[in-house]
This record gives sequence, C-alpha cells and structure tokens, in this order.
Amino acid sequence: QVQLVESGGGLVQAGGSLRLSCAASGLPFISSYVMGWFRQAPGKEREFVAAIRWRGGSTYYADSVKGRFTISRDNAKNTVYLRMDSLKPEDTAVYYCAAGSNLYGNAADFSSWGQGTQVTVSS
Repeated sequence: QVQLVESGGGLVQAGGSLRLSCAASGLPFISSYVMGWFRQAPGKEREFVAAIRWRGGSTYYADSVKGRFTISRDNAKNTVYLRMDSLKPEDTAVYYCAAGSNLYGNAADFSSWGQGTQVTVSS
C-alpha cells in the first residue's frame, strides 16, 4: 500500500521560510519514480510546483517558484523535501506530495498522492 505523508506546513510571514517533508512508503522500485510537489489555492486549480527523480536527482521547477524553492530527497529515509524561501502571500495553498513518472509536472502522470499540508503566508 502506497503512502505519502506530508508534514511541515504552517503559518509564516511574507519573506519567511518553511520546509515541507514527504515520507514515502510502499512504492515498488522507488528509485524509478519521480516525486513531485503540487499546490492548490482556494478557488484555483491544482498546479505543479517542483519535481525530482529519485535516481540521479534531476529537478524541475515551475517558473513561479524558481530561485525561491528547492526540492531534494533523502534516499535513506525515503523522504522528499521542499524548502521554501522568500515566501509570498500568493504561495498560500494546500501543498501535495505525489509519486509518478513525469519530471515536467503533468499531474495526470502522478498516480499516488498525499493528503496535503496547508501553507499560509501572511502579508
């Protein structure tokens, strides 16, 4: 049974930082996966944020977060992180971790999803 469990969300002031974690379990041949972060703000569609390949560590970011967010993984812990710096109020959303096959952020190519963690950035 695949489980993706996010943590690390919360309330932060604009300009602040947060680090989200996603602990993965039950993924067969985990090194073959791409792990992604997506977000969904109230009244908006879910959008891609960042992704990383377990094998090799290649990364890809949405333009809106490039230079501010960093995705990384810890192979020993089967955990993916999203470090978010210089946060803006428009980064407020529920952030979801997902496992799939597409480094370039097509949500349809991600088959397993976590429950989400709320990030709120106050101005």
